[in-house]
Amino acid sequence: MSFMDEKIARMINEAEQSLTPRSILSGPVRIGQRIFEFTQQSFFDDKLSMYLPKEFEDMPLKFSSIKYPYEQRPEIIRSDEAGSVDFTFKLIDHELEDALVEELTTGMKAMIQRVNPTHVFYESGIEEIGGKTVGFFEFKSTVIEGYLFNIMYFLEFEGQVLMGTFCCDYKAYSDWRDVAYQAIRTITVAKEEEEDET
Repeated sequence: MSFMDEKIARMINEAEQSLTPRSILSGPVRIGQRIFEFTQQSFFDDKLSMYLPKEFEDMPLKFSSIKYPYEQRPEIIRSDEAGSVDFTFKLIDHELEDALVEELTTGMKAMIQRVNPTHVFYESGIEEIGGKTVGFFEFKSTVIEGYLFNIMYFLEFEGQVLMGTFCCDYKAYSDWRDVAYQAIRTITVAKEEEEDET
């Protein structure tokens, strides 16, 4: 194969990748150099569900205690095998109403900015997802090995604060950012009436 043929083949391959569906609900998606299949997974006694990569598993304690060294680490940490990309959930024992999610999100962002002035903050906002108000913000943080890309989000769950996060190496953020937001937008919280019927 000549150099020109290789160049054309590479251009066709790149064009095909750009046309590959990137919807996690439509089937497997390419993220970087890998293909991931997203499946609906349930948490907190099946009261909350979210689409996450099928390959992601609970992060072993020996890794989670290094990545999240503080005692109040998230109860749920689903990550790839290397522990470099993860989604987490933490239920915080603090009362919250749906109407106060925006205020909480703004306050949490301000607190993190104050405590970590080196963090670089990007997009933030409020969305309605599955009938729930969800507040979010994203930022770049510094770690010993370099930088991480983070999305932190909050919603009311059973009258308390539910904090979710997405985290990956900053070098991979352009591959993961859109997909992470798609996953967050699949969050479903079981209605109380549905729980009462079961």
